[in-house]
Amino acid sequence: MILLAKHVTDGSADQPLLSLMNITVRRNAFGRQVDSFETDLEIAALGDEPFHAVFIRAPFIEQIGEGVEVLARLEDGTIVATRQGNLLATAFHPELTGDDRFHRYFLQMESGRE
Repeated sequence: MILLAKHVTDGSADQPLLSLMNITVRRNAFGRQVDSFETDLEIAALGDEPFHAVFIRAPFIEQIGEGVEVLARLEDGTIVATRQGNLLATAFHPELTGDDRFHRYFLQMESGRE
């Protein structure tokens, strides 16, 4: 998410960014590693069953721009997953669960079958 973002707040000025997604990201937005947490997210693109998300020193999206679709928010409205064209960004680690729906969604997205 951080590398794909066009802007990163509170980051190192010399950190290179790919600047591919029209998003502004705050790094380590939820705090230090001891502040890591897990929660269930409603993600319509993945179906009716909530997705169990693991957040470790996670960023979040402060602002989205044109062409960005919000895929998931926390209960307080914080944006934690987005899509722009064939790019996907998450504040959580979908690879840390046994649920492969997010990975399947990405593969379907890239193949044009979603």
